Amino acid sequence: MTQAIAYLRTSSMTNVGENKDSDKRQLDAVTSYASKHNIEIVKIFYDAGTKGADHVLDRPGFSDMLEYMLGNGARVVLVENAGRFARDLVVQITGHDLLKHKGISLVPVDAPTYFEEETPTAIMVRQILGAIAQFEKNSTVLKLRRARERIRRETGRCEGNPAFVSIPTEHVQAAKEAKVRGLGLRRISEELAKQGILWMTGKSYSNSSVIRMLNRG
Repeated sequence: MTQAIAYLRTSSMTNVGENKDSDKRQLDAVTSYASKHNIEIVKIFYDAGTKGADHVLDRPGFSDMLEYMLGNGARVVLVENAGRFARDLVVQITGHDLLKHKGISLVPVDAPTYFEEETPTAIMVRQILGAIAQFEKNSTVLKLRRARERIRRETGRCEGNPAFVSIPTEHVQAAKEAKVRGLGLRRISEELAKQGILWMTGKSYSNSSVIRMLNRG
């Protein structure tokens, strides 16, 4: 017997309570479908007072359900209908894609193949979302590039590992003078700091940086 989770959602808290029938109607529809298709409902998750346009990961019930399913054998979610899962089309499609990528099937019991059909609308929404993601990525890259250019103008260098940034000659000379006095690496770093000789970040030189200075010809 296939195991499944029942997911219920009610938009307004005015429709939540013992004398309300939103959750009862949804559960009746889901359990009726499960009974006819030899499906065992092992757990019920309910987002009460949750708007259909709210992203699925912003819903406490959905988040709890996902956590439960990822640690449990159930891989099917039953909902009364696609609109009950999410009213907003983008949220609907992205929510379904999220579950699909985790190996979880989403089944609206009034139209079981709804999310299996690659409709032109669904394809269009995915393409739009992909274009938006690409735009945001390109915008981030451009912002980082401008930041690097600004830092380069201000400091003369930006790229590369800070460990390979050239150490000023006067710092090297001070380190070598401290070494002549018999100081160890940590003491040399402390001595340089007392003289106001610090790494470009404003911190004391590390032991590895001191070694680099002492080995410089």
